[in-house]
Amino acid sequence: MSEKLAIHGGTPVFQGEELKTLAPKWPVSHPETEAKLLELYRGNRWSVCAEYEQQLMRDFAAFQGTEYSVWMCNGTTTLECALLALGIGHGDEVIVPGVSWLATAQAPMYAGARTVLVDIDPETLCIDPEKIEEAITPRTRAIIPVHVFSAIADMDRICAIARKHGLHVLEDCAHAHGSRQHGKGVGSFGEFGSFSFQQSKLMTAGEGGCLITGDRRLADLAFRASHIGSSCILPDEPLKPGLMCHQYRFTEFQAVILCDQLRHLPEQQKKRIENMALAAEIFKDDPGMKLQKSSYDDDVRGYYFPTLLLQTQNLRPEVTRKDIFDAARAEGVLPAFLNEGWGEPMYRMPQWNMLPDRYVKHDTPVCEEVMEQRFMCSVHRLLLADASTVERWAMAVKKVVDFFLAV
Repeated sequence: MSEKLAIHGGTPVFQGEELKTLAPKWPVSHPETEAKLLELYRGNRWSVCAEYEQQLMRDFAAFQGTEYSVWMCNGTTTLECALLALGIGHGDEVIVPGVSWLATAQAPMYAGARTVLVDIDPETLCIDPEKIEEAITPRTRAIIPVHVFSAIADMDRICAIARKHGLHVLEDCAHAHGSRQHGKGVGSFGEFGSFSFQQSKLMTAGEGGCLITGDRRLADLAFRASHIGSSCILPDEPLKPGLMCHQYRFTEFQAVILCDQLRHLPEQQKKRIENMALAAEIFKDDPGMKLQKSSYDDDVRGYYFPTLLLQTQNLRPEVTRKDIFDAARAEGVLPAFLNEGWGEPMYRMPQWNMLPDRYVKHDTPVCEEVMEQRFMCSVHRLLLADASTVERWAMAVKKVVDFFLAV
C-alpha cells in the first residue's frame, strides 16, 4: 500500500465502482422472509400481538437470557415505558451518561422525571460508575447505563451502586444486540433492558423497539403502558390505577422480519468478531490511535460501531480532526466504510433543546475530550465483508493516522 496520501496525490485505497460492492448492503434481506411477508399481507392479522410477535417475544428474550420481551414501535418508547412501569415520574431523577443518543436523556423527561447527566469512562465511553455515585441525591430513582457503540458498561459496579442506594437499573442496549458480559446477555442485569431496531441497528425492521425483563409483573406493566392498557402477559389482571398508557404498538410485519433476522444474528456476530480481531491486530500498539475498550476482557460484543480514539498527544500539534477526516475521505474509506458519527456530546447536539429545569448536568470533561478525540466508527456492515477488505480498510486507516504522527 502506497504511503503517500491520496489527498497529496497518492493512489486511494478504495475508489470507483469498487466502493459499491465491497461491503454487503444493509439491511441484509433474507429470501425466506419474503414469502412470509406476502402470506401475512394476504391475511387479516397485521398487528395486536399476533403469531410472529408472540414468537419474537419468546425467542428474543431467550436469546438475551431472560424471561420476557415486550415489543413497541421504537427504542425511545421502550425507555419511557420502562420508567413508567417502574413508577418513575414527577419529582424523581434519573442518571444517564453524557454520551448517547438523545432518547436516553429525553425518556425520563417524557415520564415526567428530571434527567441527570454525568461523565463517561475515557476507555469504554460508557457511564463512569464513580460519577454515578457522586450524582445520587434523595430524589434519584434510576440509572440508565448505555452500552454505547457496543462496548459494555461496567454492570458489576453499576448494579452494586444500585443495590447500595435502592435504585432501579434500566440498560440501554440499542447498540448491543447479542452482546454478553460474564456470559450473561446485556439487558438482563437490571430490571429492564431496552433495544432499538431502527434502520442502522444490528437487527432492524426499519423501526422497532423492545424491553426485556425477568420480572413478569414489570413485563405486564410495560406491555400495558405501550398497548393502551391491555396486556397479553397477565390478561386477567386489572389495569393498575394511574399507569400512564400509550399507543406504541408493534406490527406483525416488523415481527416477521425480526424473527428471521434473529436466526441469522449469531452467524453475523461471529463474522463481525472475527473481522474486528483482524482490524484490532493492525491497530495494535499504533501510537496515533486506540480502540474503544469494553469493561471486561470476557465481554462478547456485537460490534455495532467500534470506535477509534485519536491519541492527540502523539500527533503533530497543528493537525485537526478535520485534517484526518479529509485524508480518510480521499482514501475512499469515508463515508463508504467509516462514519463520523455524533460530533458532540448529547447535550451539545443541535436537536438538544431541553429547558434547564428539565435536567441537571454535572461536570463532563471526559465527554468533551473524547468527542474531540473520536476518529471514526466503522460501519458494522463492513465487518460482514471478506477478510481482505477489512484488512485493507484497517491499513488505510492506519496509513492516514500514521502520516500525522509527531515522530
